[in-house]
Amino acid sequence: MADHYENFPVASWLLPKALRAPIAEIYRFARTADDIADEGDAPPEARRQRLKAFDAALEEVERAMAEGREFLAATPEPQLFQRLAAVIRQHRLPVRHFHDLLSAFSQDVRKRRYADFPEVLDYCRRSANPVGRLLLCLCGKETEADLARSDAICSALQIINFCQDVALDWQKGRVYLPQADLRHFGVHEADIAAARHTPEFCALMQFETERARLLMLQGASLSSDLPGRLSWEIRLTVQGGLRILEKIKNVNYDVFRRRPTLKTLDWLRMIRG
Repeated sequence: MADHYENFPVASWLLPKALRAPIAEIYRFARTADDIADEGDAPPEARRQRLKAFDAALEEVERAMAEGREFLAATPEPQLFQRLAAVIRQHRLPVRHFHDLLSAFSQDVRKRRYADFPEVLDYCRRSANPVGRLLLCLCGKETEADLARSDAICSALQIINFCQDVALDWQKGRVYLPQADLRHFGVHEADIAAARHTPEFCALMQFETERARLLMLQGASLSSDLPGRLSWEIRLTVQGGLRILEKIKNVNYDVFRRRPTLKTLDWLRMIRG
């Protein structure tokens, strides 16, 4: 599995100790599946087939739970699925959230452009929101209000990542910024290909980052309704996303030459509040 920079703490020391191991397994599953879609030089069909095998393994996990038996199926990642099945069974996690993640990663193999913001949000609904919903399942906080705020935070984080990674995504042949927005602001894909930091691109990025900021703020109050250390974890996640947006603005939206990331000093400042 490749190494990855993250904008938010993953199964960090801030989490209640009982949640760290299951969250680590959820993250390991998501990252492994994401790497199938993104990493290496396998052809698209081979990537799709491997993700289908993951989907089939999840279906077997569901059958094993329904029949009250151990998960024993052979899979492309037997140890990964054995550990994940144990977490799903112990915490009664909805398997549909894992299927949603696989749906998003499979989409990455075949879909390279997004027509408008609703299409982007639909991708976020499957690529990011399931992780937040699984976290709420683990801590027994699954009211409609909690889930809606979690979705807002997770979708905002995904969109912030798209803003950070315009250049990196282009190298993979993808543009996540909505095509309708590119047209509205007069930005052409040739500008992205040539890393042109134009006034039009700045206006586009200002629009996208402000939309992400407002979405993040919609979910920010979730942290105050969660217990103890989990509250701190979510608070730092929100603050981390907002700090990245601030850094993007501070480089005048030139993410081609300076990809803003969170450093140790940023985390220390956010912890100190």
